[in-house]
Amino acid sequence: MKKFLLSAVVAATIIGSLTLTGCKKEEKTTTTPTPSYACASCSTAPDAKAANDNISKGIYKGIIVGSSGTIKFDIMNNDTTIKAYMVIDGTSVTLTATVAWASGAAYVSPFTGTLNGEAVSITFSVGADGGTPTITAMNIPGHPNASLTISKETSTNLIKCFEGTYKNTTSGETGNFDLFLSTSLKKWSAKVKSTGGSKSIQVDGTFDGTKLSYDYGQGNNGSATLSGDNIINGVFTTDKPENGTWEAKRTL
Repeated sequence: MKKFLLSAVVAATIIGSLTLTGCKKEEKTTTTPTPSYACASCSTAPDAKAANDNISKGIYKGIIVGSSGTIKFDIMNNDTTIKAYMVIDGTSVTLTATVAWASGAAYVSPFTGTLNGEAVSITFSVGADGGTPTITAMNIPGHPNASLTISKETSTNLIKCFEGTYKNTTSGETGNFDLFLSTSLKKWSAKVKSTGGSKSIQVDGTFDGTKLSYDYGQGNNGSATLSGDNIINGVFTTDKPENGTWEAKRTL
């Protein structure tokens, strides 16, 4: 009987040891893996020509919310083309200008095309020196509350465009968080719009090479990390107060 009890104790000890060993393995911490997504079609260097850096010719890139998308305007960058290339909700549309470019002058023109069988029109305007590019009118069928922001790319300043989402973890609200980022100016600008909302807000921040951040004071601030073509670990707070998260992937 004693021999049987001793064997049972030994067996229990072995089982307990194995259980503890298993627990130790499970307690090992793991690091968050680097996102594997990469934008195969995105440029790694500026498309803009140096000769166009200070004139209205060149490349202009931007982001769209009210759905989600990107746009690139090519204003005679290679002395041949005046077109815009828009991708919205995954659908690509090429838009053509109706006004010719003239040296030494500001450039303003509607860009027109077709989306799902309906006419698209976006009016682009930029100063003679390439400054203050803006959209003065826009009609995108199926996207009546769309908002668009653009920036001029130069031969030394690559513009990267990202499409993303946010979630207000306090209220449960979700929406688009799309942005473009200037690699040389160390700045970024985003359009943020809630799902089903009619208005967007603009968020502008700084970029140090890996970290994106903004701080408007009174509890309004946020940050995120750039990892390759991914913006990850995004967080924000508001003055209500509310908290949230955001992330994005480069698409242009």
